[in-house]
Amino acid sequence: MSLSAAQRRQYRAIAHDLKPVVQVGDNGISEGLQQELERALEDHELIKVKVASTDREERRELIDEACESTGAELVQIIGKVAVLLRRATEPNTKLSNLRQR
Repeated sequence: MSLSAAQRRQYRAIAHDLKPVVQVGDNGISEGLQQELERALEDHELIKVKVASTDREERRELIDEACESTGAELVQIIGKVAVLLRRATEPNTKLSNLRQR
């Protein structure tokens, strides 16, 4: 799933007011964190993830790993925060960040 420039712009606008729901610490992408990413993406579809690493390349690797392992699409990275998107199979209208707009 590749996003067009217009779609990215739309998703960035939606994500602007969101708070990070998952934080990646020094241990990287553990199994528990993987499960939390899966739950957050299934519930919210569009989420922010904060990566605690101070090394830019390491942050990018962790974000890429998170996208690859969850099947999410990277919308944007600003500093230590990444915006990820994965459409839910059965969206929950009360929790989805895409359905509330």
